[in-house]
Amino acid sequence: MMALDVLHLRQADWRPAFRAGDFSRGLGYAEQGRSTLLSLKGETLLASCRGSGAQTYQQRISLQSFPQGWSVNGHCSCPVGFNCKHVVAALLTLERQQLAGIDLSPLIETRTEVVEQRLEGVRPSPVLILGSHVRVHFDARKGRMLEQTQHRAALAFDYQGQLAYGKPAKDLLVRQNPNLSLRIIRDASAEATLRQRLEDTGLQVALRQSEALAEHPGEHFELPNEAAWLSFVQQQVPLLREQGWRIELQPEFRYNLAQVDDWYAAIEETPEHDWFDLELGIEVEGQRISLLPILLQAIRHKPWLLNGDAMAQRQDEEMLLVSLPQSNKHIALPFARLKPLLATLGELFFREPGESSQRLRLPRADAARLSELEQGPALNWQGGEQLRGFAQRLQAHSAQQVEPPAGLQATLRPYQLHGLAWMQALGELEIGGVLADDMGLGKTLQTLAHILGEKQAGRLDRPALIVMPTSLIPNWQDEAAHFTPQLRVLALYGAKRRPLFKLIGEHDIVLTTYALLPRDLKALAAQPYHLLILDEAQNIKNPRSKAALAAGQLQARQRLCLTGTPLENHLGELWSLFNFLMPGWLGDASSFTRDYRTPIEKQANQQRLAHLSGRLKPFVLRRTKEQVARELPPKTEVTHWVELSAAQRDRYETLRLAMDKKVRDEVARQGLARSQIVILEALLRLRQACCDLRLLGDDDAQLKSSDSGKLGALLEMLEELVEEGRKVLLFSQFTSMLALIESELQARKIGYVKLTGSTQDRRTPVQQFQAGQFPVFLISLKAGGAGLNLTAADTVIHFDPWWNPAAEAQASDRAYRIGQDKPVFVYKLIARGSVEEKIQHLQQAKANLARGLLEGGSQTQWQLGEDDLAALFAPLSD
Repeated sequence: MMALDVLHLRQADWRPAFRAGDFSRGLGYAEQGRSTLLSLKGETLLASCRGSGAQTYQQRISLQSFPQGWSVNGHCSCPVGFNCKHVVAALLTLERQQLAGIDLSPLIETRTEVVEQRLEGVRPSPVLILGSHVRVHFDARKGRMLEQTQHRAALAFDYQGQLAYGKPAKDLLVRQNPNLSLRIIRDASAEATLRQRLEDTGLQVALRQSEALAEHPGEHFELPNEAAWLSFVQQQVPLLREQGWRIELQPEFRYNLAQVDDWYAAIEETPEHDWFDLELGIEVEGQRISLLPILLQAIRHKPWLLNGDAMAQRQDEEMLLVSLPQSNKHIALPFARLKPLLATLGELFFREPGESSQRLRLPRADAARLSELEQGPALNWQGGEQLRGFAQRLQAHSAQQVEPPAGLQATLRPYQLHGLAWMQALGELEIGGVLADDMGLGKTLQTLAHILGEKQAGRLDRPALIVMPTSLIPNWQDEAAHFTPQLRVLALYGAKRRPLFKLIGEHDIVLTTYALLPRDLKALAAQPYHLLILDEAQNIKNPRSKAALAAGQLQARQRLCLTGTPLENHLGELWSLFNFLMPGWLGDASSFTRDYRTPIEKQANQQRLAHLSGRLKPFVLRRTKEQVARELPPKTEVTHWVELSAAQRDRYETLRLAMDKKVRDEVARQGLARSQIVILEALLRLRQACCDLRLLGDDDAQLKSSDSGKLGALLEMLEELVEEGRKVLLFSQFTSMLALIESELQARKIGYVKLTGSTQDRRTPVQQFQAGQFPVFLISLKAGGAGLNLTAADTVIHFDPWWNPAAEAQASDRAYRIGQDKPVFVYKLIARGSVEEKIQHLQQAKANLARGLLEGGSQTQWQLGEDDLAALFAPLSD
């Protein structure tokens, strides 16, 4: 009777004994016909079920009837073992056959003996199944959802279609049909050899269970990390297949990699030619896929991809595993390709988290970076022939050989020929640049050679306008007359310049000044120019200055900047130069601050620094004296510590206390950023006290030169230096300090010449000093810190330090430049323990910033913070 009750079994009677997932999967197996009923003996149903792999599992299901339903105890040979989907499939198959009217009596009448067939001497064939499982869980410590992926390999042995696994190697019993069982005698020795071969690849027995292969038979193995799995799949799996192993990759296995058939770069130029669209992609299984969304996703999961140091440690042959969009497939990208890509296209880093695109839109000038993408695996380029030619020509300028223009009255050094070739290459492409050689390496000569070359090539059909500080007009006139006498030069300065405006178009070179440019803008802007050149271009470092705004309104085929200090204080100054050269290329000031200034200056972000440096590299040519003028005699820099007088110390401390309170009150009221004017004014007063108390403007007739420890030390130095026959350049930013020094030199009958902003005749004092008529040259830092050739000097003295190390270096280089044949000594007079000493530390930070950008080095973090402020206004230290 029990058998008859079982044959009337219904889902509602036994379904509560199974989980929803097991029931759903078992239903699918039953519909696919995977379950086979073997026998029904009393309360026990025997069945077999074909799993997702090649394995067939055995089920023994005990059924017991109760008034409220059926109790089901289903044991299975699968890894789950109890009331699994295979048991569900057997029960559903029993019900379906009964409802279909199939005669089930053969199942019940199976009382004949089962014959067992023995199979031995069969060599096992290794089977390796690889799978993955993604687990998403909430990490309470980090307060967010985390994704964790586990991978497993399952090792089994195939004996004529039957899978066995595990140790010890027990006989494998397989029920072939109700009357026949098969006993397979396993080969333990062969299995051990195969197991050892697998362990030799680095795989180790998994100590914990994982859902990666929960339902697959075999011994489970694992590897320590993602890189090991990728290496195993790429290097070991092909070898195992060659050796006869059957490798089965589950669909969800992360390292079931698609093959990259091709790499491509597609360029589409915009009609206005100011921009171009760049798409970088791969071809996989005949489908083109953009790499940019893939890389954006990878960057967000692995931020270290933006770390230059971390990328440098990766070997070119190493691979990065990434997911293909809208697919469960993955590919491996070689770091040989990723390094130049991520280093070159930093715009990837600036995108908002939700922003994605198949392409990058880049300014035309950034085509210079396309050549960098040629590194690594070959790229299949499509379109953009003109832009690529532009990039190649710009990239090749360093190797270009040029001859100096005929008639140039000078012999150009190799690096100067390189500079000439660079300017000519930029000119052919109608693009601007910054010639940023150290002071004294001949920027003026290289520029004159470029202008002369343009004239001889017939391209100088319009004038070249050169803007400079007023003090440099005589220098340009002299050097043009000396090196390029065939060029017609018109100098527009002084009160009598207006009648000359009508002659502008008749000249090859027109000279004007930053001070006069805004005043004469209407007359100057009426003439288009072939070249527009800014000498000492740091004069437009403030983009809102009248000179910067006026320069931007002039029309020219090519714009150039000449400066030994393109960056003096912060990156915003460099932005201002390029806003003149190539407006819009570096974005507006706010986006430049967001993308570069803040990450570099405040966060010391080396990747952003490297990216900015890479963008600027084709358009900034910088050579140092150490690189190209090794024949120069040595330069020795000496910090000369000075002790303040008693009167200075008392006044300094009184002033410091008052200024410290004033600054703190202002910072509390306005904040640090809005208190700069008050801070600088307070620091100026302290610096003046270090120089000479008379600079403070106090009505104290009792003060004299002996009350200044620094002035006394200077006069001792000068008397000794002059007696030794030395020629001295003496710089101060305070013209009133120079006046005090002047009166002391007169009293001591020491000859001198002087150059300040109020000097009308600037040529004469330079000529007199160079001719050796006077041993001392007094120069204000602003008026004479750039552009002058004073190689007669062998000693430079900075009476007072300035914030800007570049300005001081420029002043020193008035003497230390090409043509100097004597060792040069540079002295900096610093009042010990004072604000001047603190300034030295800030100077070093600024120098590091410039070095990191222009020379590709690293830079330390720098910003004026509360700690800096406290140090600057600290009491005098002994």
